[in-house]
Amino acid sequence: MLALANHLASRAARLLAASQEPALWSISTGHLVVGTLICEAGRWRLAWFAGADPRLANYAGPVDGDVEALGELLSARLGAPVELHSLSV
Repeated sequence: MLALANHLASRAARLLAASQEPALWSISTGHLVVGTLICEAGRWRLAWFAGADPRLANYAGPVDGDVEALGELLSARLGAPVELHSLSV
């Protein structure tokens, strides 16, 4: 139970911090970086690179700052692991 509470508190802190400052994540499948997730001034945006799988590039759903949930959702759409890695801005 304590581990779950720590996980939720950590996740909430990341969400709050990300909404205040510019943030950038790479989106990768396997060994390929296929896009980015960008947050500027509280606005979230996905950008896909040429050749990104259409199952990912056609995603038009909400992007609200829950990076872990987005990774899980994109993984389900693709049927393979999708990883988001935070990058320095």
